[in-house]
Amino acid sequence: MFSDFISLLGFAFGVTGPIFALVFLGLSLKRFQVIDEAFTLAASRLVYMIAMPTMLFMSMINTDLRSVVDGPYLVFAVCVSLVVFAAASLLCPLLVKEPQDRGVFIQGTFRSNLAIVGLAFCFNAYGEPGLAKASILMSVLTILYNLLSVYTLSANLSSERVKISNVLIGILKNPLIGSLVIGILFNLLSIPIPDVVRTSGEYVARMTLPLALISIGSALSISELKNSSSVSLMAVFAKLIVVPATLTYSAYLWGIQGMDLGILFLMVGSPTAAASYIMVQNMGGNAKLAASIVVVSTIASVITVSFGLAVLKQMGII
Repeated sequence: MFSDFISLLGFAFGVTGPIFALVFLGLSLKRFQVIDEAFTLAASRLVYMIAMPTMLFMSMINTDLRSVVDGPYLVFAVCVSLVVFAAASLLCPLLVKEPQDRGVFIQGTFRSNLAIVGLAFCFNAYGEPGLAKASILMSVLTILYNLLSVYTLSANLSSERVKISNVLIGILKNPLIGSLVIGILFNLLSIPIPDVVRTSGEYVARMTLPLALISIGSALSISELKNSSSVSLMAVFAKLIVVPATLTYSAYLWGIQGMDLGILFLMVGSPTAAASYIMVQNMGGNAKLAASIVVVSTIASVITVSFGLAVLKQMGII
């Protein structure tokens, strides 16, 4: 039994290992000054504006949408995420003394790095079908996460409140959401795409995840580990263990199994999104706390996701 679990753990590291190898490659390249901050900023912008939208668009036009768009599955993911958010909001005052840190803590516990790490996990585990289904889930949860993040940060910070209408406009302008919608329309309307465009799009799509993961690594600051506090560690524990376990177990009780359950676990089990730090910084919150949560969760998730994946595989439910 133990040897079987070790074998499954090897399978799990086969899914997570390549992702974190590229993250640590980016970290090493930055440390040895092979790449610099200017490269990181340019690469991140290229991924966000061009590469990632292209990958999502290509995924949508090459997919049987009937096999990946699952209404009840998406509704379940949204409802359980809202329950987790509500629970974190209720428990937060008991765990975090500083009122201004509560919104940062809450956001750190639920906002996953869906677009890069989450999609990379799903692609490594399930290939193109997993990427397509995870992309649909990402689009729905990204909208939800943005709205919840603005709400909780606004409610817990004394700075000027951000208007929800501005957030909605920002979501509509998000190139990732836009590329998914356009790709779905091209698919449903059977709009032909010239071979040269399709081939070029596939070239761009293939470079997306490696470049994105290297950029994440080069943007990490190990010095932030020194800023780790009990608050950041509690947030990371909730993000990587409590939330994935709660959502995955609830999904299993709901009857979700196989690839669907695996995708849900990999998406919600991914580390805290780097965008959470940017939002906290722009809203005048505790940016050091937010950065610490991002860094610690990114490093620790290689262990938690691998172990969780092995456990689910051992149980035979994914």
